[in-house]
Amino acid sequence: MGVPDRLAARLSIAEQHALLVSRRTLLTGAARVAASMVIGGPAAAFWLQLDTLPGRMVVPFGRHLAWGANPRTTVSVGWQVPHRVKRPFLRVGASPDALGPRIDAEIRPLRTDLGGIRPATEQYYVHATAGGLRPGTTYYYAVGHAGYDPTDLTDYGRVDTFTTAPSRRGVARPFTFTAFGDQGVSSHALANDGMLIAQRPAFHLHAGDLCYADTSGKGRMTDFYDPRSWDQFLAQNEPVAAAVPWMACLGNHDMEALYSPDGYDGQRARWDFPGNGPALAAGVYSFLYGNVGVIALDANDVCHELDGNRGYTGGAQTAWLDRRLGHLREQPDVDFLVVFFHHCAYSTSTAHASDGGVRRHWVPLFDKHEVDLVINGHNHVYERTDALRLGVPRKAEIGETVHPGRDGTIYVTAGGGGRSLYSFGAPDSHAGRRHPVDEIESYVWADSSPEQVPEQIPERVTWSRVRYTGYSFLAVDVEPAREGHTSTLTLRAVTEDGAEIDRVVIARKAAGGSRARLNDQSA
Repeated sequence: MGVPDRLAARLSIAEQHALLVSRRTLLTGAARVAASMVIGGPAAAFWLQLDTLPGRMVVPFGRHLAWGANPRTTVSVGWQVPHRVKRPFLRVGASPDALGPRIDAEIRPLRTDLGGIRPATEQYYVHATAGGLRPGTTYYYAVGHAGYDPTDLTDYGRVDTFTTAPSRRGVARPFTFTAFGDQGVSSHALANDGMLIAQRPAFHLHAGDLCYADTSGKGRMTDFYDPRSWDQFLAQNEPVAAAVPWMACLGNHDMEALYSPDGYDGQRARWDFPGNGPALAAGVYSFLYGNVGVIALDANDVCHELDGNRGYTGGAQTAWLDRRLGHLREQPDVDFLVVFFHHCAYSTSTAHASDGGVRRHWVPLFDKHEVDLVINGHNHVYERTDALRLGVPRKAEIGETVHPGRDGTIYVTAGGGGRSLYSFGAPDSHAGRRHPVDEIESYVWADSSPEQVPEQIPERVTWSRVRYTGYSFLAVDVEPAREGHTSTLTLRAVTEDGAEIDRVVIARKAAGGSRARLNDQSA
């Protein structure tokens, strides 16, 4: 794509982007001159006519929900249209027959020009936010645009539902959330989606490497890229994401260097993130649901394995993480802290194993604030650790109960979302196939500079408790409790066929303070 591999290996995404833009400006100017000499008459008129395509012929697809900064009162709805439309909108109401007035939506066009590899791709992503909602309430919604009214049966439109997060007053009802990473587009991804929706999750966490439109995943201008994969990805996941808020973080394959200095402008076009994280970081945010505080991070900022976006927030993300964990841990109605991001703090997969940058910058904060559960992707397998504190494991066998205040944090690699699988350096060991191993030879990525090949430092691992080479996802059943009683998170690993291969319980005494005094509008 115009930047030699040997040069790209020494440049950050921002530097590569600046170089590409300067070259593309010259190429685009020359192309326009050439086009003006050969295009005219009927051909030009044909393309002009496309801009007046009747709205009723443009059908929205790829609906996906996301929480706003306050999931009790705010929900964002995203979708895609195959052609530019006029006056897009969202309608929300208490019943399918009583949708409210139109809420104006924003079109975020995305043009992908690969410099002659193929014709430029035009994509149109649309977003609208519904605010002022009531906590714990099911709403009906529909999306449309000028000429296409989804409530008009002649347009064969559709009406979907979502349910806001429960009030912060009192004890929340039990709920389930799900998680996986490294999904892509495949029959296995579809199978996982089918099993996932059967869990009736309140929300879903996607631990990065979403679509694999960038199949190289190195954050370089020379990465192979096909933007059309996003159309397939959003259509594939619509049956789940149109009803379940799909909360994503960003992996290495989500650094699309083509679009912006940090490689994330394509993701900003496709997704609405809650927007309450540090200003410089993309896809970094937090939200509360029931008695669980959730934080999404961008591990491309701190990982040692890849340098495309290393250090791009200048430490702002890590400083924010420390403050946010402290704030959430102080909330009287928050029992559990869950953090999810892409690169693994602890994994023994032979493909990527563990990342020393994550361990160096973030694991001490997880220990400091007693984070209960960390969910990663990157390695295309399922793996669960023992409880870990200060790097020391406390054994957590299948079916056992862990007390994080005493035992430490559970780390889960949930990278079996649908992309091709990796392997372990030790036998699989899970429910129905127990092969416990006292020590596993693995490695951790060490610090490196752009001029050097990242270094793998060997380590002997004793904390790998469950391993599964197969497609799967994580389901977490949350049982809130009254003050002084025990709240639990029950972790279940479920395969694409519906088999349960792992289960462990995380337990805490319900947080102190009167939950009835909380202001439900607070974050």
